[in-house]
This record gives sequence, C-alpha cells and structure tokens, in this order.
Amino acid sequence: MRKFLHMAGGIAKKTLATAAKLAKKLAHIVLQAAGAAVSAVGRAVKGLLGKAACGVGKKVQKFIPPVCKIVDYGKYKYEQVRKEKEAKKKQKVIDIKEIRLSPNIDTNDLNTKIGAARKFLTKGDRVKITLRFRGREMAHMNNSKHILDDIAQSLSDIAVVEKAPKVEGRSMTMFLTEKR
Repeated sequence: MRKFLHMAGGIAKKTLATAAKLAKKLAHIVLQAAGAAVSAVGRAVKGLLGKAACGVGKKVQKFIPPVCKIVDYGKYKYEQVRKEKEAKKKQKVIDIKEIRLSPNIDTNDLNTKIGAARKFLTKGDRVKITLRFRGREMAHMNNSKHILDDIAQSLSDIAVVEKAPKVEGRSMTMFLTEKR
C-alpha cells in the first residue's frame, strides 16, 4: 500500500511539473498569436496548474503583444509586504507635545515651560501651547494673548509659529514647529 501511495505521489508531482511546462509553452504560443489575450492566458494557466500558486503578471505594457511572465504569487506578495515595511522604517513619526499654562503664570514658571518646549522642538516634535482660562479669567482673554506671543518670541531662534493663537472654548492654543 505504501509503495502504491509513494508511486502515486511521484506521478502527481511529475504531472504537475509537466502541466506547468505545458502551460508555459501554451502561454508563449498564445501570446505570439494574439496580443490582447493576457487575461485569457492567465485563466488557462491557472486551470492547467490547478493548486500551484502561480499566475500571469503583465511585465511590460508598451510592447504588442504584451510580454508576460509566470510568477509565484506567494513570493510576489511577500516582496510587496517587505517593501512596505522598509518604507515604514524610513518614515519619522512626529508627535505633538502639549504645554498647558494659565494666564497668571509667573516669569520663572514661564521660563521653565519655555525650556520644556525648547527640548521638545529640538527632538523634532510639534508643540501645542495651551493657555487655559477658568472663572473670571474668561473676561480677560484678549489681555492674555501676549503670553503666547512672548513664548513665540523667545523660541523664534529654533521654532516658527505653525498656527497663530486661536481661542477655542475656554482655552487659547498655538502650534510651534522646528525651523527647517
């Protein structure tokens, strides 16, 4: 029984290899005869190969008849995924760091916040500076805009204002990015 199964497996492998060779010859003949039959050849090759993971891919579009190549689909997909991973490695993700302030901040505290923003900018991150207002501070929002302007002025050597100060609800925000 084992010999029979072994022999049947060998015959199946040889039959599949022969079918692949025949499919290649058939694809070559059909491509020479008719240039527009690429999809039909692909279906014929898939039918002849059965379970084998091969397909017909269009190689060059300019030539008539179109030049085709029988490709291993699994290998093709693997190479595509590998190229995508390589492209992702070369990208740099830019984070947004936020610094929160209140309108009645003291100069030393402001200098500490400016130092933190400087550190974030030198690392290549964007900085969102938020000035939060509470209670009676809401009535004097326009008077507090100078705090964000002072920060932008003190960081002007390494940063540019990406988005100017803008009021959003109970806060005023400004975005800074590193100079290029």
